[in-house]
Amino acid sequence: MDQALCSRTIATLPSSTFSSIASTSSITIASPSLHRPSPRWRSRLQVCASSESEDAETMAVVVNRRQACLDVVAVLASAAGVLSAKPGVAVAKEVEVGAYLPVAAEDPNFVQFKASSKDTPALRAGNVMPYQFILPRTWKQERVANILSGNYCQPKCAEPWVEVKFADDKQGSLQVVAAPMVRLTNKPNATIEEIGDPERILSALGQFVTGNSYDPEEVTETSVSRKGDLTYYNYQLETPFAKTGQHNLATATAKGNVVMLFVVSASDKQWSNSEGTLRAILNSFGV
Repeated sequence: MDQALCSRTIATLPSSTFSSIASTSSITIASPSLHRPSPRWRSRLQVCASSESEDAETMAVVVNRRQACLDVVAVLASAAGVLSAKPGVAVAKEVEVGAYLPVAAEDPNFVQFKASSKDTPALRAGNVMPYQFILPRTWKQERVANILSGNYCQPKCAEPWVEVKFADDKQGSLQVVAAPMVRLTNKPNATIEEIGDPERILSALGQFVTGNSYDPEEVTETSVSRKGDLTYYNYQLETPFAKTGQHNLATATAKGNVVMLFVVSASDKQWSNSEGTLRAILNSFGV
């Protein structure tokens, strides 16, 4: 990298990057609008901007200048990438779940996710009981925006929040939503039957299935099942205008101080290719 290319690369970075780096990092970057850089980085930037010619007698200096340019640009580019991330977004693992989750006992084509206190703010606060489900090895965990995660209101949230999200471009997506019991009933630790019938529960939480609005006419199937000592309400919806996708499967149960809603969603193409997989994911959910 020569002097001109190095200078052009640094020049392409927005001025906001320098301001943000200066306010958040121990490294001071040279910028006319900021305070003086540290001696180490001032010397590297001066070397980077040097106009010394690349002749045989000064080759050692040129090599050092090129390395200095690479160091400076690498730091700036890395910082710019971090600062470009959306604020208030929780960190998620950008790798396939098959790389770190154990194989599901019931089917080696799936892996098992068991939520623990390290996974979400609500689990750490004890507002949600541990839950689990299976999912294909190729899925990835997605980030949950801080405003949706409940992090800002634990341990006394009054509105539902998103616990975790996973997705696969070819198969679909899933999310776990927790709704405070006080939103649905005045009775503490109520069972889902005591809160209401399947229609009442979905009427209260349907917008969290679709991502925008809920229309009872979009419900194509409703059933009730039993797992252990808990009752689950199960739904299938055809939602052409839903943010989550045209096909949505959901199951809900009550445990402790919350109603847990598990939603699996897909587009037409995803549904046609992976309906069986998506139903297996839904049926595996348990609290």
